[in-house]
Amino acid sequence: MAVQEAGSIGIVEIRYFTFAAPPNELQLECGRTLGPITIAYEMYGEMNADKSNCILVCHALSGDSHAAGRYHLDDPKPGWWDSMIGPGKAFDTDKYCVICSNVIGGCKGSAGPGSIDPATGEVYALNFPMVTISDMVQAQKALVDYLGIRQLLCVVGGSAGGMQVLQWAVSYPDMVRLIIPICSTARLSAQAIGFDAVGRQAIMGDPNWMDGNYYGKSIPSIGLGIARMVGHITYLSEKSMHTKFGRDLQDKPNFDYDFLTEFKVESYLSYRGDEFVKRFDANSYLYITKAMDYFDLAQPTGDLRRSLSVAKSAFLVISVSSDWLFPPYMSKEIVSALRRNNIDVSYAELQSDYGHDAFLLEVDVMTRLITSFLEYGQPAE
Repeated sequence: MAVQEAGSIGIVEIRYFTFAAPPNELQLECGRTLGPITIAYEMYGEMNADKSNCILVCHALSGDSHAAGRYHLDDPKPGWWDSMIGPGKAFDTDKYCVICSNVIGGCKGSAGPGSIDPATGEVYALNFPMVTISDMVQAQKALVDYLGIRQLLCVVGGSAGGMQVLQWAVSYPDMVRLIIPICSTARLSAQAIGFDAVGRQAIMGDPNWMDGNYYGKSIPSIGLGIARMVGHITYLSEKSMHTKFGRDLQDKPNFDYDFLTEFKVESYLSYRGDEFVKRFDANSYLYITKAMDYFDLAQPTGDLRRSLSVAKSAFLVISVSSDWLFPPYMSKEIVSALRRNNIDVSYAELQSDYGHDAFLLEVDVMTRLITSFLEYGQPAE
């Protein structure tokens, strides 16, 4: 039981679920199988008697299962969505049981390229099979079944997490009452795929990458740091970067006329890259970005309306006005396809200068939207 702290869910623990042991391996979209598979997950709040109050949170590219609370009293940083999950918050743990799992292909406890291949006893590295958003959701479904949940009240997530949310709506339409994709898309644009490709090339061009076989050796920290720097630029908006940094120099009055870090924005991005290297695996970055690139909800027919026609959930689609990575028009395409299928959908475009990351920062407006939508989905007494 979590220890209650003011304004927080308190102390939490990471849990593990292992499934798909041979000969019942998970069949992947790429044609290969995977198993056994371990999934790391966390739970906040209590399930009610019929387990009808459960909410699944899907994390973004660089996220993990630690969405709320702290692991110990001296833990300096809470989970990545702590502002939204806890007593009295948008995902009120006095009412709901909130679950968040690390995706397969990740590096925070779930099976991924840094895991041990049971067939060889060695780290998978690039022998880990290519996984897709659909595969990730299939693994989440196994976890939900293991927990004895017949139907989720809600599945919610932002960015790559929103892709998983949309996949839930079409893969398991009877399993979810409410769907909330935030700052997401039914498919990446060529521009977004391009940014992912640059990040991957930075990693694979690092001499320490060694074709993915760097485990137990020097990690490709320079390449992974650059990948994070490039990615982080896409999460912000031009206005937010101008407001925060402008053209200010880093602790100096004049130019040095060299190639060292001079501007504050350079220093900030370098810091972001350095911090990311400490907590993330480079190969997982390759796998998850590739899964995002492959995702296209309109396939195999090319018709998004047709793909979404199987959905039975009510939707709340949220976009951000200044998000240039997944612009509002991408969310509007989803809304249009749903409405053409006469599916219950609400749409909100947040007016924010924070860019793609606004779903992590605009807590008040997000709380109002989500609180009302969750109440809407409650069964009548």
